[in-house]
Amino acid sequence: MGKINRINCEENMTEEILLNTSVEERQIKDKETLLGALKEMPIIQVACKKAGVSRATYYRWRQEDKIFKRQSMDALDQGVEFINDMSESQLITLIKKEKMPAITLWLKNNHPRFSSKAHGYIPIASADEMTPEEQKMMIDALRMTSGNTSPHKKHDRNNSRISGTDQKQQKS
Repeated sequence: MGKINRINCEENMTEEILLNTSVEERQIKDKETLLGALKEMPIIQVACKKAGVSRATYYRWRQEDKIFKRQSMDALDQGVEFINDMSESQLITLIKKEKMPAITLWLKNNHPRFSSKAHGYIPIASADEMTPEEQKMMIDALRMTSGNTSPHKKHDRNNSRISGTDQKQQKS
């Protein structure tokens, strides 16, 4: 009877090993399918549905498996690049069809004259390096941006602004 129990125990262990192996193999296959889906559509919910894997399982795999986490991040990046390429291709197709919104979008994002973005820091020359004409232009530009359009404003002792004609009237 001991021999039979030992054989049954060995059979159970073999079945358990095979079961674990098949689960691991299925899990590896599911992970690969999910990674492929993320490369095509970088939206986790959509990719999980396409691969037949729940979102909870996806996030559990990411927590438990550092390699899978890195692979899924890479797959998401590749998916975003794929969608960007596809979108850019569609945009160019619309530009060729002379669709003004597409043309405007392209120019705003790819041509400096049409861009509303602030561009990096460009150092201004110091006053010593500017000609008198450049200094006047800079002062005028600063005056206009501050809302002060009158070039001949003076200040009294209380630091309040009064024009040159108002100042003459006060002295009289």
